Amino acid sequence: MAATNEKAAPSATTTNDDLHSPVRDAAEAGQPLTGKPWMYRTRRIGPLYIPAYASPPFQLGLVAIVCFLCPGMFNALAGLGGGGQIDATTANNANVALYSTFSVVGFFAGTFANRMGIKLTLSLGGIGYFIYIASFLSYNRNRNGGFPIFAGALLGVCAGLLWCAQGAIMMSYPPEASKGRYISWFWMIFNFGAVLGSLIPLGQNIHSSSGNVNDGTYIGFMVLTFCGAALAWFLVDARHVQRADGSHVVLMKHPTWQSELLGLFETLKTDSWVVFLFPMFLASNWFYTYQFNDVNLARFNVRTRALNGVLYWMSQIIGAYIFGYALDTSWLRRSVRAKAAWAVLFVITMAIWGGGYAWQRQYTRADASADKIDWTTSGYVGPMFLYMFYGFYDAAWQTCVYWFMGALTNNGRKLANFAGFYKGIQSAGAAIMFRIDALKAPYMNEFASCWGLLAGSLLIALPLILIKVRDTVPLEDDIKFSDETIEEVMPTRTHATADPKVA
Repeated sequence: MAATNEKAAPSATTTNDDLHSPVRDAAEAGQPLTGKPWMYRTRRIGPLYIPAYASPPFQLGLVAIVCFLCPGMFNALAGLGGGGQIDATTANNANVALYSTFSVVGFFAGTFANRMGIKLTLSLGGIGYFIYIASFLSYNRNRNGGFPIFAGALLGVCAGLLWCAQGAIMMSYPPEASKGRYISWFWMIFNFGAVLGSLIPLGQNIHSSSGNVNDGTYIGFMVLTFCGAALAWFLVDARHVQRADGSHVVLMKHPTWQSELLGLFETLKTDSWVVFLFPMFLASNWFYTYQFNDVNLARFNVRTRALNGVLYWMSQIIGAYIFGYALDTSWLRRSVRAKAAWAVLFVITMAIWGGGYAWQRQYTRADASADKIDWTTSGYVGPMFLYMFYGFYDAAWQTCVYWFMGALTNNGRKLANFAGFYKGIQSAGAAIMFRIDALKAPYMNEFASCWGLLAGSLLIALPLILIKVRDTVPLEDDIKFSDETIEEVMPTRTHATADPKVA
């Protein structure tokens, strides 16, 4: 009935957005609306444009805020080094447990996301962040190291689900021409959470030169992560999402546990070239341990660590913006942009990590704890900028890896599996590196492993980027991995643009 009403002649108050709404276009094309009609209506409040609730921009915004509140606070805490404690041993052990379970669950998380749906998968994933931060509040009071390790293992399960759902949304919801911008929007909002999260310990400890943060820091993080887990329930299921051109996300209409488990292995069979990206996946979190524990924790006092965290995550926002928008440059073909992105990544890998080598030569694990650097210390500006460039580099790397995956397919089911592979392998690397650091490996050895893995993984990925990234992926190819038809997912409008307001 609602779809029929949309066909009525426009009244004097009908806006241009109403005339070109997905509700009207779906009805005229004979496509049934899968959600409530109100989900597909855009709104204006004065000059402010509000996308339709079930549109890709609105849904990506919700997911970004969930990650702003959950992983964002986790990153803020991790960025302090040692989970905000003086000694990183407990946090290292918790992170080994976290990334060990994360690597296993994350690799298979595409099966769960495709079977359970995006909303349930994401909401279950958010719970673990609250429990993890609560474990450090407990540790701050009773020194029970078992709770953080248990919470880390639980968070690994939860985070595997959350990040798989997030990756599937970020790569499959936008049209091809907007994938770089969607990735940058997400990364900017998500890392703004880490910026604000880092401001909490900075404000709490601005007059402190001690090593560990106080209880109020952990309590603030707990409140925010709980809100993030609750917010995930406001998402719509992926089958209800409709782009401005009337097209839908390519999914399985009737997924089963068997179909999705087999689909995981079918993805590796039909898209075996993705294994050339696996070393880049492994490298993408490998360097966090070195940067957080062996640079920030090792050389700076608590308030300066908090300031460094703010600057690190702010630099991520800048890096995501620059690379995300550059990857969507319309005057270059996508295949050319992919090659250019690879070349830029290789150059900044040599430049930034070359500067890191010069810094690392100045201290070892044996003498790092002496004379912690404060922001008032002479010579602080140099390492401050190095740490900011590390943050910029991380955003550039993550944005490009997601964009490379999104350039291979638009199929939401397949991209959920890609996201699972990414987070699983990424987490395996993080678990290995946290364990290496817990065994007190020399700082220079850890640094060399980071630089070598980043450069080597780029070389391994080059054949895929040269051969498999096409200028566009035909819809006929995308639906091969689903039980949907072209008519069910094809655009119903021919005049949609890549403008962010209607993407």
